[in-house]
Amino acid sequence: MAMTVHVDIVSAEEQVFSGLAELVVLPGESGELGVLPGHAPLLTRIRPGAVRIKVPDHDEPEIIFVAGGLLEVQPGLVTVLADTAIRGRDLDEARAMEAKRRAEEALASQKAQIDYARAQAELIEAVAQLQTIEQIKRMKNRVGGP
Repeated sequence: MAMTVHVDIVSAEEQVFSGLAELVVLPGESGELGVLPGHAPLLTRIRPGAVRIKVPDHDEPEIIFVAGGLLEVQPGLVTVLADTAIRGRDLDEARAMEAKRRAEEALASQKAQIDYARAQAELIEAVAQLQTIEQIKRMKNRVGGP
């Protein structure tokens, strides 16, 4: 049996994942982070992107999109407190593309009333969702999934 660590991923709305993992890979503020059982304690911000969880006895990782938040690593426990967390299977490509389009239009607008920081954050989140959807599609194509 492989070594495992307990992982909890929660957002303001719900607990999205709770279970054991052999490995957790997520988008850290300064780059991608990999967390294995026994990892040193850590507290850091995460950016929008895919959290990949290698669940014992599963061939494919569990994928969860997070729109930023905090990662805490303690002995035996990894906690992700996400601003927004969506299971990979629940991501909506059309909705993400529409959000990206709206954010790009807002950024291109010359109106002084635009909140550029908000529009840029929405664009970053939409692009990260689309990248997560592409990762899921590539995994399914490799294993011949539906």
